[in-house]
Amino acid sequence: MARKPEAMIVAFDFDGTLSRDEMTTFLAEKCGVVEKMDAITERAMNGEIEYAQSLRERCALLEGLDDEEAEDAFSQVHLRPGAADVIATLNDAGVQTAILTGGFERGVGAALDDAGITVDRIVANRLPVKKGQLTGDVEGPLIEGTKDDALADLAGDVGVPMDSTVAVGDGANDLPMLEVAGLAVGFDPKPAVEPACDVVVESMDELRDVLVAEGVL
Repeated sequence: MARKPEAMIVAFDFDGTLSRDEMTTFLAEKCGVVEKMDAITERAMNGEIEYAQSLRERCALLEGLDDEEAEDAFSQVHLRPGAADVIATLNDAGVQTAILTGGFERGVGAALDDAGITVDRIVANRLPVKKGQLTGDVEGPLIEGTKDDALADLAGDVGVPMDSTVAVGDGANDLPMLEVAGLAVGFDPKPAVEPACDVVVESMDELRDVLVAEGVL
């Protein structure tokens, strides 16, 4: 990625990457199931269980939670320091920005609104509500679907070759997009993920430096 092409895509994971928060943890606090939720999340991020299985198990713990309580939990989700600045710089440079997450649309939206920033595409899951309560189910493209397909679909829509894409992530469910992107950036990645990364960063300042060095910015 020595030269900057006419169009590029930078696709971010959300929980653990753009945000230090795990939105499922905030939801779990409302139900009193934090320890159970965190244990499932950790096993999934380390690649010990399939992501789809882990997501369904975590969402099942939320069955019966009032949607107002869920909305309050989502309002606690924030971007990590420097993330909004990196996204804004990419947007200003004409780079297509995307968030590909197995997390939930409402949490991502709340964090972006709080930071006053937008991205070009959000691919995320949803928590169905019935009679004002979470059903314990989950819907969306990134349950069984994987982030490599989501990134390829986005690249096709925008007309960008895959070698002009950048993926930024930290966990096992980010591996598919990291493995197919033109540049794979691990954001403080889990040990099982680091071997798939072209470069590893631990802050948004370091990420910006990498994007500049690689000709993305």
